[in-house]
Amino acid sequence: MQIKILGCSGGIGANLRTTSFLIDDDVLIDAGTGVGDLPLNQMTGIRHIFLTHSHMDHIAGLPLLADSMFGVHDEPIVVHALQETIDALKQHVFNWIIWPDFSALPAPERPSLDLKVMQPGEKLAIRSREFEMIPVNHTVPGVGYCVQNENGTAAFSGDTVTNDTLWTVLNSYEEIDLLFVESAFSNNDIEISKLSKHYCPSLLGEDILKLKHRPDVWLTHFKPGEEDLIYRECVDAMPGFKVQHLRGSEIFKL
Repeated sequence: MQIKILGCSGGIGANLRTTSFLIDDDVLIDAGTGVGDLPLNQMTGIRHIFLTHSHMDHIAGLPLLADSMFGVHDEPIVVHALQETIDALKQHVFNWIIWPDFSALPAPERPSLDLKVMQPGEKLAIRSREFEMIPVNHTVPGVGYCVQNENGTAAFSGDTVTNDTLWTVLNSYEEIDLLFVESAFSNNDIEISKLSKHYCPSLLGEDILKLKHRPDVWLTHFKPGEEDLIYRECVDAMPGFKVQHLRGSEIFKL
């Protein structure tokens, strides 16, 4: 299993792309602005998208991807998400005002996007990988994912703050090799972190002690301009872990 980081920033700017992870050549976890850097011939390989939640930085690339891939395949791209996330997409994005409804184009019986509800705790096998949806704690209904194949396990926190659900599920796995976890703000903004339900280093440092595993920890979703500060604070907050900062375009193999 290969994981390529298409986007991992909490905002946009020169060389900054928002959250999107490519699993092998056919699955996305989230569809932020990083999707736009894929060549068209690689976009055609995407057959499944797992969304963590409905916020713009995690879905901004989805409408444009649907448009670019319109008519390319006989079968739709399947979008897996919470019911609340799918409802938000239908009401606020694919509503014929902001964007055409690609879940009904070219025809309702032959859609370009298949918006499919997935439940927390549900596991879905795609080729040689198993994807589990994990509930987390965010300002809108949100989830993380655990992805496993015969060689290893990677976990994605999605956007979240202090919770037990993510760590309880991860502890149920025999091992976690890679953990991609957000820390959106520095400790100076801890009150904003709590209000917006994002980790800051001190909150993440407290929560990660709930994890019995010691995976490589890769940090995502930093506020643009504060990357170095947030990273240093995360290293200080997690002395028992190997902590590294995603910058985009990294490739991991399991």
